[in-house]
Amino acid sequence: MIARVAGNDYRVLTPAELGAWTPSLRVSVVVPAYGGQDKLDLVLAGLAGQTYPAELTEVVVVDNGSDPPLRLPDLRPRDTRLVVCPTPGRAHARNAGLRAATGDVIHWLDSDVVLDRRSVEAHMRWHHAAPYLVVTGYLRFTPAPLPTPEAVAAAEDLAELFEPAEPHAWLVDLIERTDGLTDNPHRAFSLHVGGATSVNAALLAKAGPMDTDLVLGQDTEMGYRLAQAGAVFVPEPLARAFHLGPTMRMRGKAPIDRVSHAFVADRIPAYRWLRSHPARQWKVPYLEVVVEPGEGAHGYDEVRATVDAVLAGTVPDVAVTVPGPWDRVGREGRAPLTDPDLDLVLIRGHYAHDARVRFALASPPPGEPATPYPADGGGRGWGAVPYRLRLPAGWTPGEDTLARLLDLATGEGYGLVSVLLAEDPERGVVTARLERAAAFARAAVVCEEGEALDDAVEDTFGTIWADGETYGFLPEARALTGRRGAYRARTEAQAEAARLAKEVERLRGQVARWREEAGRWRRSAVELRREVGGLRKELAAARKVVQYGLLSTVKRAIIRRR
Repeated sequence: MIARVAGNDYRVLTPAELGAWTPSLRVSVVVPAYGGQDKLDLVLAGLAGQTYPAELTEVVVVDNGSDPPLRLPDLRPRDTRLVVCPTPGRAHARNAGLRAATGDVIHWLDSDVVLDRRSVEAHMRWHHAAPYLVVTGYLRFTPAPLPTPEAVAAAEDLAELFEPAEPHAWLVDLIERTDGLTDNPHRAFSLHVGGATSVNAALLAKAGPMDTDLVLGQDTEMGYRLAQAGAVFVPEPLARAFHLGPTMRMRGKAPIDRVSHAFVADRIPAYRWLRSHPARQWKVPYLEVVVEPGEGAHGYDEVRATVDAVLAGTVPDVAVTVPGPWDRVGREGRAPLTDPDLDLVLIRGHYAHDARVRFALASPPPGEPATPYPADGGGRGWGAVPYRLRLPAGWTPGEDTLARLLDLATGEGYGLVSVLLAEDPERGVVTARLERAAAFARAAVVCEEGEALDDAVEDTFGTIWADGETYGFLPEARALTGRRGAYRARTEAQAEAARLAKEVERLRGQVARWREEAGRWRRSAVELRREVGGLRKELAAARKVVQYGLLSTVKRAIIRRR
């Protein structure tokens, strides 16, 4: 049984102790080089002294057009080959080395990085624990003068030769602030650096070779594709290495990022901050929507309702695949109204020139890229798309539906979000599915015979159900706002907000006047109270006078009667 890692929490694995195990996997160390014979000699000397068995190690040195040509020194691993790649560029050189490699694991190594003698063993113990790992060692950058190859091969601890040295600060910071990459699996692929990283060969074959169109950022872009292929990324502090001199990034981070970001933005949808434009399209979209035919039929009106609603939503970084029997749709123009495949003709004709819509002969399996039909004008696929939504034709998402579903999936790292659209006694349950490519790719590796793939996804990434009505799905076409309508609505809202702001100011002025009037009333009330008090006193005095006068009159009357 293959061990299962949830998310990127590789801590559930138990790698063997160094020096206390028997390895069986073969490793190919691929070393692309351009010039620098003196440094290459040190790299090969370091590899010659590794504790990992020599019979399970091969080294492929790729001369990327050096002048004079590189040579293999006497002090090197016994199974070392030199191949030539005349096409300039590290990506071309690495791909040439990859084609020549025969190992179960590919260990990338730069021609100016010297490995500690236990480094390869520290990498390989992880690959024996699970077949879908990417392991990166800890690099330190040394300004020390170059020692002799013999000194490197004889050193028990390379720190004696190369310290003091600086750590790979960016990498160490990433690992520390993500608890070893376990609490932020969405960015774990950034760990893939070519200086000292090892990858399972089968996983690498699934992800594909390095992108030779990139100027910089090839390592990160390959790391992203490895993540979509189901990789788990492991930082290994026991795999130590020394970089001979400063790295390019240490010499100038800002200009390197400027060049790198301009290219990787098109290829790494996970870097959302690089895709801040509200409308443009990218080489690799963030979301692919597969419009599944309803009950086996391809109705033009139903497909159009779904596709148009998808493209009109608030997620512009989206592409659509429409599977169907497109190979049977001819170009015969006679009697179109009697064509039994008229709806297919209409669908293809309506979207043939929209670059966001492509056709496929079959719905792609979970975790696998769609195979486009050439009817789209080239047969190009979408690349390593991180999320795929399977949606029955005729069901339409609301303007913000896709964004909300993606927020649900990414917020907790779910591998599958199943959406209940309808329950019908005759038609059964109608659902949509938002699938995470990385989750289904890993599930395919760990899934046992007879086990449902969704169950393996539940174990490794988690699954959840959502209510379609709550998320805004409707079983019908809907009026589309569109960008112009949204602009008009925004303009009207801004005008209404300005009007309401003026009304608020008017009301505030009126309230101020009312408060001033209320103050005058309060002052008048006080004065009236004072006047009433005075009158009450006068009335009391008058009553006393009247009472005294009346009493005197009575007394005089009594006296006269006597």
